[in-house]
Amino acid sequence: MIFLHGDHSAESGESVSEHKNPTLPAKGPSTGGIPASVPKAASSKISSLPEPIRFLNRTYDELEVVLDPNSKCIWCYQRPKGPPSFTPGMICELTVLHREIQALATSQGPHDEPLIRYYVLASQIPGIYSMGGDLLFLADRVRKRDRKAIGWYAHRCVDVVYNLAAGFNCGIVTVALVQGDALGGGLESALSCNFIVVERGAKIGTPEILFNLFPGMGAYSMLSRRLGSAMAERIILSGRIYSADEMYDLGVVDLVVGNGCGEAAVRDYIGDTRKYGARQAIYRARQRTNPLTLAELRDITEIWVETAMRLSDADLRRMIHLQSAQNRRLRRHAASPPLSASEPRTPGGQE
Repeated sequence: MIFLHGDHSAESGESVSEHKNPTLPAKGPSTGGIPASVPKAASSKISSLPEPIRFLNRTYDELEVVLDPNSKCIWCYQRPKGPPSFTPGMICELTVLHREIQALATSQGPHDEPLIRYYVLASQIPGIYSMGGDLLFLADRVRKRDRKAIGWYAHRCVDVVYNLAAGFNCGIVTVALVQGDALGGGLESALSCNFIVVERGAKIGTPEILFNLFPGMGAYSMLSRRLGSAMAERIILSGRIYSADEMYDLGVVDLVVGNGCGEAAVRDYIGDTRKYGARQAIYRARQRTNPLTLAELRDITEIWVETAMRLSDADLRRMIHLQSAQNRRLRRHAASPPLSASEPRTPGGQE
């Protein structure tokens, strides 16, 4: 399999306010390597990319974007600078990438063979998929009463979630590859994907209730569609952290595999070209039967913004304490050896 990645800068022009905007950092050479199983191609390979997908020839600061031309799959790896969360910079970069994917789809005719069939959202952080929102950034903005910055962050997050849930409105099948803990917004980003693959050692949950908040970027909408409103509220209000197997048994995730087996499981899934058409149709039918709209997500995230702006000093201290605990967990994961793998679990013994 040949994998291509880019070497040009990404620019977004996104800003929040005139002071201390969470704008995209200036771009430079990429510092984080992609997994060894995804080798970087030579520059001569990059120049052979078809013109419509040259936008992948970028270097991002907080993402690694890789194209597998055989399966027509974009692999998007999170590699945040700072906390293991959706930082404002990463959200800017995801916005840039998603807009260009949508522009590519718009440029193709209705009967053209799609240049991209799958999009996989994964992580390069050892033992962590994502800890969700950037709590230090949010606590700082709340203390400074910067509602504009909080609103900007929330709306950009739900834009990202909506694009994943809607397959970019062009039939791309989105896959979450969860190879570590997924909390709060991390779970929301995974839930927004059409198909969720989780490695068994992952811990999953919505701890926001610990600091008097709730996951406001889609968790209620997506959990209630999968499980019903009562179970969605039970999960969110409990603040409980679940195992991968527990989330599978509830119906939250689609496939649980052994630690270290997630990437291979995703490759098997997207490599089965015979089922792409049926999968695309099923996920379109899901969206038609119980549509997740951008308006719904934005309305709910406005409730989240209002709630965040009313957090007390004690709530904000708990938020910062949780961020510190997440950082300690990151250090522990980085120092721990990988667990042994086990056999994948699938509904009815199928994919």
